[in-house]
Amino acid sequence: MKASSIRELKKSLSTLDHDELMEVCLRMTRFKVDNKELLTYLLDYSSDEQAYAARVCDAIDELFPYTGVTHKKTLRKIVRLMNKWIRYSGDKETELQVRIHFCHQCIDRNVGLNTCRVKANLYATQVKKIDKVLEGVHPDLQFDFRSQMQGL
Repeated sequence: MKASSIRELKKSLSTLDHDELMEVCLRMTRFKVDNKELLTYLLDYSSDEQAYAARVCDAIDELFPYTGVTHKKTLRKIVRLMNKWIRYSGDKETELQVRIHFCHQCIDRNVGLNTCRVKANLYATQVKKIDKVLEGVHPDLQFDFRSQMQGL
């Protein structure tokens, strides 16, 4: 079965009344956790991006192990989840805040970027993404985020 285009879906959704639309949304959330997470973001956090960014940063902190060793598999998992949460928001400021927080955590927790090439590449990729997104934001915000990036 081929999925419909966004335009066709929008047209179909516009014909539904409120109760049918709610039923479709709830049924959609039953199939995938990602759908449920996106709906949670849209309903609860989309109005307050700062709180959402803080919550994502707290989740990143919890994902880092408390022991001295952080494996590359763990870092990949954190980056994968971080990218998913950033995609939900779509806000450049939130993306910058979360990625900078991740890089600071890598340094603060002494992940071992010098000993493992994979970890160093993961870190370097995040710094490149920060630089790329930083070019598209307002110059005042660029200054603020560049000052946060000191030591990365």
